[in-house]
Amino acid sequence: MKYLDEYRDPVLARRLLDELRDTATRPWRIMEVCGGQTHTLVRQGIDELLPVGMRMIHGPGCPVCVTPLETLDRAMDIAARPGVILTSFGDMLRVPGTDTDLLSLRARGADVRVVYAPMDAVRIAADHPEREVVFLAVGFETTAPANATAVLHAARLGLTNFSMLVSHVLVPPAMTALLDDPDCEVQAFLAAGHVCAVMGWHEYEPIAARYRVPIVVTGFEPLDLLEGILMAVRQLESGRHEVENQYARAVRRSGNTRAQDAVRTVFRVTDRAWRGIGPLPRSGLELIEEYERFDAARRFDVDGLRPQEDPECIAGAVLTGARLPTDCPAYGTRCTPRHPLGAPMVSTEGTCAAFHAAGRTSARSSA
Repeated sequence: MKYLDEYRDPVLARRLLDELRDTATRPWRIMEVCGGQTHTLVRQGIDELLPVGMRMIHGPGCPVCVTPLETLDRAMDIAARPGVILTSFGDMLRVPGTDTDLLSLRARGADVRVVYAPMDAVRIAADHPEREVVFLAVGFETTAPANATAVLHAARLGLTNFSMLVSHVLVPPAMTALLDDPDCEVQAFLAAGHVCAVMGWHEYEPIAARYRVPIVVTGFEPLDLLEGILMAVRQLESGRHEVENQYARAVRRSGNTRAQDAVRTVFRVTDRAWRGIGPLPRSGLELIEEYERFDAARRFDVDGLRPQEDPECIAGAVLTGARLPTDCPAYGTRCTPRHPLGAPMVSTEGTCAAFHAAGRTSARSSA
């Protein structure tokens, strides 16, 4: 985006906060699904400026954080093999597996490389036909089109040394799983604008109707979030439960149909485990049969691993919004961005990392 100042105007922010205080009559609980939104809310202190009793519940919208431990252990098993170049985005290298992480593995001699797009991994495979090149493909619907395009390009090039370790997850099944929990406190959602830019928001309409929860598609700047919260509170106060679009400058109801077509060409929906949460039915993507030759899990036979989470980490409770990072006895002491025990302390989209970067030392935002 070329211009951002208009979405960070402090005068407009105060007006939105004043209107929010005038509108809210109850201590509503609203979940922002996206980790990028969490980062803005915490960094700007927006969650602490809301009307008394109103709470933002930080959701599982960090793709690095929800990548299953088993997938990371598989990636490290593959990366340690001779003749393999394992590629992924930078944050993934520091996420702790059962025994180590990819960055430590690279320090011990494994060829682990940071790439900025999956097509970079395809180019590495084309340049090194004598090596097996694996891309660790993680993320929500946002990154799926680029990963699908990389597979299609590798197929057109006839590459036999390129594969993906796929760990894509989908947002709507996670929302329904949260709402099905009898202890769920969420009364409205802020949906992730970048996911909806790809997929649209029609998938959220049945959720809003079935569970009678407002869902507001929201951007990532301070004014986006304040307006999205205000739109959700207006619905809650009036008893409505609809899908509304605050992020109109970037999102249409139908989404990006060409991107969706690419995803459907390469992937199909499957059951997927979420780190800290567990298996969720039909909540992920896997390669369809025509492109299974690019499936690294099949190519390298990485079954039989026994992943084990750190017993001190409460990442699962943080990812579902049941606990705050400051509730964890290891937060800021034995678990820091430099030495993380769990994934939410690694990524800038992780709730623990956001709290730590903002200097949060107490659970003030849970008031």
